[in-house]
Amino acid sequence: MKNKLLYYSDQLYLACIWISGLSVIAMSLIIPWGIFTRYVLGTGSQWPEPIAIVLMVVFTFFGASAAYRARAHIAVAMVTERLPKPVQRVLAKVIDVLMLIVAVFVTFYGTKLCLETWGQTVGQLPWMPVGATYLPVPLGGLTTVVFVLEHIVFGQQGDRAVVTFDHEKVKVEAV
Repeated sequence: MKNKLLYYSDQLYLACIWISGLSVIAMSLIIPWGIFTRYVLGTGSQWPEPIAIVLMVVFTFFGASAAYRARAHIAVAMVTERLPKPVQRVLAKVIDVLMLIVAVFVTFYGTKLCLETWGQTVGQLPWMPVGATYLPVPLGGLTTVVFVLEHIVFGQQGDRAVVTFDHEKVKVEAV
């Protein structure tokens, strides 16, 4: 059962990575188009900026979720590393609980925000509901909830092959 759950978490992690990466690529293509139409053609397109903003939100929430699982997020450990090991273990559990609370908060209130704004439309994109632009918030929060629970139940997963496939392998020689 554990291996099956970790396999599904690996797939969710890869989905977060791909969604984030494709968002950055799309932003890299959309922003120059907006600049080109404004300064070369003399008529600015209305859609590049709001779409780029939505893609940035997608990148932020799904990328943060993947970074949490990979243990690639920013962490200030200067103080905690100087504490005794038992205190470090207690603080690690407290941090896990706080992360879970934050992720559940983001998921719950992000969902509420989406539902409450679904009937409104984006000014430059009349076909797009405002609630759809907020969808990455609860979805990214939900993936973070999954990864936090995984960390609490199964421990750190930042060393899994799916996470470290691109890390340089260092050969250790016996002295």
